[in-house]
Amino acid sequence: MQNTKYSMVLAIFLFFIVLFTGCDGNTADDQTASPGTETARETVDEGQDTVNETDTESTADIEVSTEEEMNYTANTKVWDVIDEPVFEGYGRLIFPVDKKIDKNMTLNEVGSILTWYNNVNSDRTVEIVNYMKTKAKAGEQIFYDIYTDEEKAADPAKENTGLFFFRGNPGEKFAIVNAGGGFVYVGGMHDSFPHALELSKKGYNGFALIYRPGAETAREDLARAIAFIHEHADELEVDTMDYSLWGGSAGARMAAWLGSYGTAAFGEEEYPRPGAVIMQYTGLSEVNGNDPPTYANVGTSDGIASYRTMESRINQINANGTDTEIEIFDNLPHGFGLGEGTIAEGWIDQAVKFWENQMD
Repeated sequence: MQNTKYSMVLAIFLFFIVLFTGCDGNTADDQTASPGTETARETVDEGQDTVNETDTESTADIEVSTEEEMNYTANTKVWDVIDEPVFEGYGRLIFPVDKKIDKNMTLNEVGSILTWYNNVNSDRTVEIVNYMKTKAKAGEQIFYDIYTDEEKAADPAKENTGLFFFRGNPGEKFAIVNAGGGFVYVGGMHDSFPHALELSKKGYNGFALIYRPGAETAREDLARAIAFIHEHADELEVDTMDYSLWGGSAGARMAAWLGSYGTAAFGEEEYPRPGAVIMQYTGLSEVNGNDPPTYANVGTSDGIASYRTMESRINQINANGTDTEIEIFDNLPHGFGLGEGTIAEGWIDQAVKFWENQMD
């Protein structure tokens, strides 16, 4: 009996010795090869031929690399885009320079400063700034000054002008898109950048003009932009025949004025008129008999630009023997841009077809 008890006690004692020894061994193994360390090693091994750094140093390198390649998101602050070094000083022109932008404003909130606009799509905003960053980092020139340093020194307001270039196929035709903003600011992020980007996806070369607010200065800047593109057509790799002028709201007036009166009326040499004008939601009524083929669209709930006024102007141009088209969308308000998620979605495809019908 005593031998049995003694054997049981000895067995229990040996069990605990083995147990404690095993636990210590497992803990050491876990510390040597934790899952996080394995991940870090795998990542570094894939990116380097020879690894001499410690796991801690490798992880730090990975974090820096990830940060450098990080894309903008809806939560990115607008000022982080403006101050992006790759934009080389023109980042401020991506957003309205005539608007106060809070330091904490995110890309998701840009619509709050685009007065008179509706249906602002934050996904588009994010897509556009990422497109710009990607192209600029790849060494492509995406922004062009339209005035010389001497001209900007004589008139500092010209510092806030230029063309953002959304490249299509080399040698393809081009369009200049003019955002609105009541001639008070330039709402490019909703009213010209998305259009120019979509045109580039279709192979055409899209330019978005940043101009000086004010009807007269805006027309002068558009005339200069047309002249600049014609003068640098070889460098830009664009076909200047049958180009088109686009615009929304105040920008639509600009497109119509230059289309009807030409560049010489606004301080530049005479350059060919556009093959087509594509205009959205503006109450312009004047017709001078020299108006180019014109496509227009507007919503019936637009409290700024009457669809009846636009329809009347289109009918007058058509009565003069010039090709026209108008789309009127029920219950849409002013400034719907591309109209994504609305009854107007897809209108840009119809507008492009209209433009193509005017090409030789």
